[in-house]
Amino acid sequence: MNTPIFKVVKPGLQTTVQDLGRYGYRKYGVSPSGAMDTYSLQMGNLLVGNKLGEPVLEVPFIGPVLWALHDVSIAICGGNLSPKINEQAIPLWKSLVIKKGQYLSFGKITEGARAYISIAGGIQVPQVLASKSTYLTGKFGGLVGRALEKGDILYGHPLARRNRFLHESLIPNYPNELTVSVIMGPHIEKFTSFGVQTFLNNEYILSPQSNRMAFQLNGPIIEHSNGADIISDAIPLGGIQVPASGRPIILMAEHQTTGGYSRIGTVISTDITRLAQALPGTKIRFKEISIQSAQNLLIDSRKKIKCLYSLSRSL
Repeated sequence: MNTPIFKVVKPGLQTTVQDLGRYGYRKYGVSPSGAMDTYSLQMGNLLVGNKLGEPVLEVPFIGPVLWALHDVSIAICGGNLSPKINEQAIPLWKSLVIKKGQYLSFGKITEGARAYISIAGGIQVPQVLASKSTYLTGKFGGLVGRALEKGDILYGHPLARRNRFLHESLIPNYPNELTVSVIMGPHIEKFTSFGVQTFLNNEYILSPQSNRMAFQLNGPIIEHSNGADIISDAIPLGGIQVPASGRPIILMAEHQTTGGYSRIGTVISTDITRLAQALPGTKIRFKEISIQSAQNLLIDSRKKIKCLYSLSRSL
């Protein structure tokens, strides 16, 4: 039987239930959605003893206030939004027990953009199309397809486990200047050579008009050779569209599944998690990388996470 574990006193800016995403439904126009920063999600679940893909709470910019209805272990990973229990600061990247009747709250951002609250025993919400992630645009998944609201009750199977923490070498930092690797294409012919060099040799600024669907960038205009439009085709996570304005748009977790703007490149998978923690105003540069190198980085990342998970299960 599901047990009430938290009551939402304040919902925060846009706190949602997210897992690793909803895959296999793009042909029906359904976005993968899922956590923007999948590394923080998985590390949090590892710390509280969950399976790596268990749903968590994604907390962007302004955190919620949650009232504990049961003793339960939690871990907060990702951006530092100054988490507190009963107004006492608590560490990130470490599991700890919040007691029944205590309040979890957040303060100002000191690093990163999104925190992830993992709860031992998971969050019980219906599975929709093989995922528990909230798809805000589609209005389904998670908690009835929306962000948390005041008065909501979160249910689960609460467990209080002994504390775990990550070695500092496994904890990322989130600088305000970021270089991300991209695989160039698939529409390079739509850009002049000057436009390509503009993209690779200049700095762009993350716009406040950015969200879970896309990150808009301000900076030098990327020159097209013959217009920005293409026949609509499938869009991957990290795809970089360049509309007629010449300013790049990076497609993020809740991106549309098809689009008619030319794409100059795609941010590699292992850099999406770093990009997800960028605040508006972050300076971003792009660096070309080969497909083979990108694949090697992804393989290494998955091996590391799998190894850590196997080790945690043996402790």
